[in-house]
Amino acid sequence: MEPGPEPRERLSEGEERFERLRRRAGLIAAPAVFALLLLLPLPGLSIPAHHLAAVMATVMVLWVTEALPMPVTALLGVTACVVLRVAPAKEAFAPFADPLMFLFIGSFILARAIFVHHLDRRLAFGVLSLRWVGGRPSRILFAFGAVTAFISAWISNTATTAMMFAIGMSILAFLYDNEKEGGSRISRRYATGLMLMTSFAASIGGLATPIGTPPNVIGLGFIRQLTGVEFPFFKWAMIGVPVVLVLFVYLFFYLDRLSPAGVREIAGSAEMLEREKRRLGPWTRGQRSTLIAFLVTVALWVIPGLIALFAGDQSTAYQEVNRSVPEAVAALVGAGLLFVLPGREGERAITWEEAVQIDWGVVLLYGGGFALGVLSFQTGLAEAVGRGLTGLLPVHGGLGLLFASTLVAMLLSETTSNTASANMIVPVVIAIAKAQGADPLEPALGATMGASLGFMLPVSTPCNAIVYGSGYIPLSSMMRYGILLDVAGVFVVTALVHLLVPLIR
Repeated sequence: MEPGPEPRERLSEGEERFERLRRRAGLIAAPAVFALLLLLPLPGLSIPAHHLAAVMATVMVLWVTEALPMPVTALLGVTACVVLRVAPAKEAFAPFADPLMFLFIGSFILARAIFVHHLDRRLAFGVLSLRWVGGRPSRILFAFGAVTAFISAWISNTATTAMMFAIGMSILAFLYDNEKEGGSRISRRYATGLMLMTSFAASIGGLATPIGTPPNVIGLGFIRQLTGVEFPFFKWAMIGVPVVLVLFVYLFFYLDRLSPAGVREIAGSAEMLEREKRRLGPWTRGQRSTLIAFLVTVALWVIPGLIALFAGDQSTAYQEVNRSVPEAVAALVGAGLLFVLPGREGERAITWEEAVQIDWGVVLLYGGGFALGVLSFQTGLAEAVGRGLTGLLPVHGGLGLLFASTLVAMLLSETTSNTASANMIVPVVIAIAKAQGADPLEPALGATMGASLGFMLPVSTPCNAIVYGSGYIPLSSMMRYGILLDVAGVFVVTALVHLLVPLIR
């Protein structure tokens, strides 16, 4: 069967008009906000903090409106800080050399190799063709979503959605072709459910590991830099995996209930999935090499956590391993192996031309946002904002601040990118917690995870935009099903972070 159509971000004419107006408004509002804050007296702030406030407000306007490409806005924000003497260039750009930048680069190269060698498709069709799945629509929906969530824990949510979108469209094409030929009649609601499962499961799955989605790495970077707390791969997974499991089970049950296929079993679907699996052919050298590099990297990420679990995080063994092979180094070791291990005939598992196709925009966006967040603490701006917001918030520390942080991050992620949400929210949350004399770790983790909870609109995430382009999802359905997951996500993240963080610190 031919693969489905190329994934594309397709919006209605009205939504496209709104997007154009939003960007034009940003080009007008951003310089106005900058000039207003620069000229407005802000008592209690030093001159560098005053200038930084103007820069950060302008950056936030540009991020929310997306008037400029978001990585460009991040770079211009840091550049403006040097021009306005908020900090010297060497200090302002130092976060671009943070180890977590190299965690991004290494893991992105690994993800690129997985995509190039179709390891993701092999896993997807391997699971979907299992006898247990068979031709039952509910089981196809469950297996499809489970594979999507698992893959998304290791490669970007958008890349996962793009790949699974093509597979999902192939499945739907088979079902409706089969129906035309006199087979089982399939409810159109099932197509809506399968497409929403593609996007929602990818966004949920990204919460499982620190590298599953950029906001995770961004939040952890702020936590380490601004609170001094190390939260390694294993500890994150001990919270992220339970969050993913709970949210995925909830997602499956309500999609299965609200988007039934209308039949118990579909004749021929099991054979179609098995046929697609066979079409992938035998394992190639490139696939085996990529799998080896991936497993080595995961082992290096997990081993320090296992040592800490059994010997304690103060043990000599843990300290030595963690110092020698932190997460960023483990990712670069795995990426480096790809250039050594064999791939296609006469080539390595990945070429430099393939490796440089990673999303450098996300890397630069993270660096710029991280730099602005660090400067906000160095100049005292974050402390001043934290003190100001503390008096306005009806919650003070503990569970209330954790819930509020997760909720605000979720709401912001509906209107701007998850990455920008994490850059804007996490430093402020840490500042508020410190101003209240509360432990900032829990609300910072809640805000980090909450930044990935944007499910209601096609513009909330690229994942939503891709599946909305299928034509199978009415906007009202995305909003209705999305808000169910948004609300559940805020409560699940709040509860599990609050319950599990004290157990693993």
